[in-house]
Amino acid sequence: MPRSSIVSRIAHETFAHSPSIMPSGPWWENLESNFAQRPEGFELSPRDWIRVNATALTDLAIRTTGASLLGMTALPASLLPLPDGRFGLRASESPEDLRLYYDLVDEDPKVLFAPPSRKIDVTCYPPRSPHFAPENGLCEGIKFETPYRPYNPNYRKRFQKQRNSRIARARHWRHGDDGRSTLIAVHGFMADPYWINERFFTLQSYYEMGCDVLLYTLPHHGRRQEPWSLYSGHGFFGCGLGAINEHMAQAICELRALVDWLEEERGVTRVGITGISLGGWTAALLASVEPRLQFSIPNVPVVSPFDLIVEWQPTGLAIRLGLTLLGRSIKDGRRLLAPTTPLTHRPVIEKERLMIIGGVGDRIAPPKHSRLLWDHWDRCRIHWFPGNHMLHLDRGEYLEQMVRFMRELEFLD
Repeated sequence: MPRSSIVSRIAHETFAHSPSIMPSGPWWENLESNFAQRPEGFELSPRDWIRVNATALTDLAIRTTGASLLGMTALPASLLPLPDGRFGLRASESPEDLRLYYDLVDEDPKVLFAPPSRKIDVTCYPPRSPHFAPENGLCEGIKFETPYRPYNPNYRKRFQKQRNSRIARARHWRHGDDGRSTLIAVHGFMADPYWINERFFTLQSYYEMGCDVLLYTLPHHGRRQEPWSLYSGHGFFGCGLGAINEHMAQAICELRALVDWLEEERGVTRVGITGISLGGWTAALLASVEPRLQFSIPNVPVVSPFDLIVEWQPTGLAIRLGLTLLGRSIKDGRRLLAPTTPLTHRPVIEKERLMIIGGVGDRIAPPKHSRLLWDHWDRCRIHWFPGNHMLHLDRGEYLEQMVRFMRELEFLD
């Protein structure tokens, strides 16, 4: 492949010409079982080696804390009282519920991503304390009732009770005239505050370059949390494994509805998306189903969530033990979440409209995930930075590359 498709100085020729790690056939079956333990395989200069390993240690500490938190909160939330009132708990998802998603990959997994069944009725309102309020434009909060209808009929009753999560929310910065290119940004797990993402994505700079900006809030995050939620994002992973598919499909449905709304109500013809971590997963998945995207730029994305969970300790040990007791394997777990994994689907936009940002020292969403997506996307443009999941060293360099990418696609003037 051409060297120019890798724009970071720390991605060496040995990496560019290395064999693909994306297996042929069903990836959930053929990807090595010990993928979570696979080494990253970067050749680094001494200076980069010090920076990468120093930032990786920070991620390991955060990862252990996060895994412990998820293990203590997500599992209890996936259980329900016994239906006859007896003392005890039962799983919130039956074997039949899980089989529905498990078998979906043998049928057509894209049935989860049907176009929105109806137009959305968007309410615009003045946001509370906007960090970035443009003098020459508008900063609006927007909300609408989700058009998503759960794929699993047994989940629909629970879904109707999730009153907060069923109200989709976003913040919209626009110049006031219609038809401007619009950049959609999607936050990461537990990282929904607008003021954090305004700064991390440098949304003001894109706005000042002439495009409108829309920051979307994922289900069960921020003001979309349910009253029982212990923290932002708790419900996203705390309603059961199969429900993760529903939440991802809900996010994709809402984003497609927003693209419809931007096109029909605001006259927008050019929409691109970027997202970090869980938002990177979302951005990559949207590129699999929405052909109107001008581009997709997932940043430190998760692409095989089950392998990620297994890698996080101490949760990974508990999951491996549970799989052993149930006579299941890691491949079964992958298959359960495969319907909403970008590796299962081919992108519906051209390779030239895809770009990946990966962190060499990332140990929360390790670079092997970005590498796997890169192989799956036919080795599109990629940029590696020498930092971790939270601390993006040399961030200015990849932001410059993103701007150059958008200008090449005539998204920015």
